[in-house]
Amino acid sequence: MRIVLVGPPGAGKGTQAAYLAKNLSVPHISTGDLFRANISQGTDLGKQAKAYMDAGNLVPDEVTIAMAQDRMNQADAENGFLLDGFPRNVSQAKALDTALKVDGVELDAVLDLEVPEDEVVKRIAGRRICRNDSAHVFHVTYSPPKQEGVCDICGGKLYQRDDDSEETVRTRLEVYHTQTEPIIDHYRAQGLVVTISALGKVTEVTERAMAALGREQKAS
Repeated sequence: MRIVLVGPPGAGKGTQAAYLAKNLSVPHISTGDLFRANISQGTDLGKQAKAYMDAGNLVPDEVTIAMAQDRMNQADAENGFLLDGFPRNVSQAKALDTALKVDGVELDAVLDLEVPEDEVVKRIAGRRICRNDSAHVFHVTYSPPKQEGVCDICGGKLYQRDDDSEETVRTRLEVYHTQTEPIIDHYRAQGLVVTISALGKVTEVTERAMAALGREQKAS
């Protein structure tokens, strides 16, 4: 299957992408991974992207699109892929349409993870990270530490990242509504959009997604 995964920040796209890619036996292709891989490998596209990033500028759509197209043409994506974080806007969506048409393939679905805005704010603004090890993550509501402000694992001090503040989260949501959300209407016109609730346990959301895609979940 060839799938685009969309949803607001805090919807759990990264987590669901990993689970769904495993269940569907297709590669999980994320924009962040594309940038890191191309830059670390020193590809021409990676050098172009790094030049823009080093200058504090956004990487142009054409560079991002070229990276995505190159990745989708690799052998492990022959039978499908799951795109996470791409396309980010209607311009990229149209470019993806064109690229797939040239390759003689089509998207099977655009999976829209739906989460109420207040829940997004609650999820992200409630995160607390350990200063000793950023892999130690807690949540004031969903997975609070035994002692407030102290990491259960190493005793380090917990803090809220600047980009996890409620003000920043609401700004990120506004960017999503303005730039990324319009791609849902773009794909809805093609009959590709499947919307599911991203509320509940991770496994429940995965089961919901697989059912919506008409697939059975693999045994874990």
